[in-house]
Formats: sequence, structure tokens, C-alpha cells
Amino acid sequence: MHEVEKFLTPDEEAEIIAAIQTAERNTSGEIRVHIEAHSVSQKDGSILDPFDRAAEVFALLKMNNTQQRNGTLLYIAVVDRKLVIMGDEGINKVVEHDFWEGTINLIVSHFKNNEIKNGIVKGILKVGEKLKQYFPYQTDDKNELPDDISFG
Repeated sequence: MHEVEKFLTPDEEAEIIAAIQTAERNTSGEIRVHIEAHSVSQKDGSILDPFDRAAEVFALLKMNNTQQRNGTLLYIAVVDRKLVIMGDEGINKVVEHDFWEGTINLIVSHFKNNEIKNGIVKGILKVGEKLKQYFPYQTDDKNELPDDISFG
């Protein structure tokens, strides 16, 4: 867990949470960030492909339980150096086919310059803009999922 603990400072974590709140202020969509050391199954401890682990985390965080199925997970396996962005079926139906890859490239470009927090924040805000486009905020919207960062 040591690598995960030093991945972000408490101030950086607070800035990421603030970015999630900013992004969600304009949309009914939900954004979560999950950080862990390795892509390891919680069920049996086996090593998983990062996409498969992100799908497992997506379900564990109940991200597929939003009313419009418009949740997005930013999954990071720190030691494995893997990043996955996973959208639920509602958002996946409407975004361009290369949107997630482009967002990952944006984040990774910051990671390569050791701007971890900035990369995550920029990715969150980009996802928030896309969610706003397809799922604009309505007066009866509820924050369906927590805004905090989850850790594995």
C-alpha cells in the first residue's frame, strides 16, 4: 500500500475531489476515482487485466446503479502503471468512439511530466464537460454516488 499512499498528497486528493464536484455540478452524470497498487481481483486475489479489474471495481462501487446509467470510473493501478476509464452504458452510447482513449492520452501526458494530480483533474473536467453535453444538470438531480476517492 506504500506506493498508493504516496501517489497523492492529502491536498492533491482534496483538489481531485473538488474537481469531481465541479464536474458534477453541471451534469446528472457521476464520476468516481479509484486508486490501488495492482489490478488484483478482490474475489480470489488473481491478477487481472486492468480493464477487467476496472469492471470489477465499477460493480463494487455500484456505479451501474445510477438512474441514467451515466457513471464514469477513472481507475488507476499505481504500481502496475495502468489507467482505465470506464463509462456506463448510458454514456457509452453517446460519446465518440475515441473519447475515452483521448481522455486517457490527456491524463497520461501529464503523468509523463510527473503532474499526477493535474492529469487526473484535467481528465475529470474533460469527462464532466462531455457528461454535461449529453446529461445536463436538471433541478431534480441527486448526487447518486460519493465524490470521494476510493482506494483498494
